[in-house]
Amino acid sequence: MAMVAGWLAGCCFGHAQAALTWAGATADAARRSPQARIVVLDIATGHLLAASNLADAAHTLAAPGSTLKPLVLYGLLASGRWDPSRRIACTRKLSIAGRSLDCSHPAADPMDAREALAWSCNTYFAAVGATLTPGELRKLLAPSGVLSQTGLLSQTGLASDEAIAEFREPRTRDDESLAVLGVDGIRVTPLELAVAYRWLGMQLASHGDSVAAQVVQAGLDDSASFGIGAAASLGGASVAGKTGTANLGPGTPSHGWFVGLVPADKPTIVVAVYLPVGHGANAAQVAGDLLAHSPLGRARP
Repeated sequence: MAMVAGWLAGCCFGHAQAALTWAGATADAARRSPQARIVVLDIATGHLLAASNLADAAHTLAAPGSTLKPLVLYGLLASGRWDPSRRIACTRKLSIAGRSLDCSHPAADPMDAREALAWSCNTYFAAVGATLTPGELRKLLAPSGVLSQTGLLSQTGLASDEAIAEFREPRTRDDESLAVLGVDGIRVTPLELAVAYRWLGMQLASHGDSVAAQVVQAGLDDSASFGIGAAASLGGASVAGKTGTANLGPGTPSHGWFVGLVPADKPTIVVAVYLPVGHGANAAQVAGDLLAHSPLGRARP
């Protein structure tokens, strides 16, 4: 009993020390980006290690943009519903239901799933969305069963009086594509998105030998090393993650997201950043700043 009590005390002490360290790094990043909603989760326990603007993170509902792409892709690959080797050509020009969703990635040959995730190709994922059947997207974002719940469309328990995600069932192929791109029909909180990526991190670790895990892991690694989210890696910590940018429609300001798993090879931490005004690349910069001053970054004394 004494040994067990000592082990538990050590675990609690270690968690407290980690929380203090991450809290300091988060505070440093928040001073530079005071509007950012920042959430840092322990993957093993689900505990909140640090946060900036926690009340806002619990109540802000915003379109998640491209941060949905890894979640949708993992679910489709895990169920054998999508061939990751399938290549889709992109002209970088895309319009769906009157909304301009042009790609920002460099000109490229037709992309497979890993490449499309790394470069956040809207054309590729719009094509993915157009193949979904009625009700399938909800099942991908909120699978049934306690052990498989992503937490994306429900309260997380990380803060009091949380807002709950809004989700509208797509009715047409255009609706499906817009929802998969995270720009219409769904709004989530930063807390919900952080918890969803905790779930994704555990799935990637538990099923590391599967095609689904390997493709999504590689795409997230690439995204945060040389792809759209590369700024997140500038702090010296290895990170696998995804950016997202969305707005309420033409003429409205964009908001930006970055959600990352750290360290990339064996994640123990989820870092989620939401900027009420900005782009995904800006949110990735905030994440890079935070990670630079974290226990894993190069700026630590």
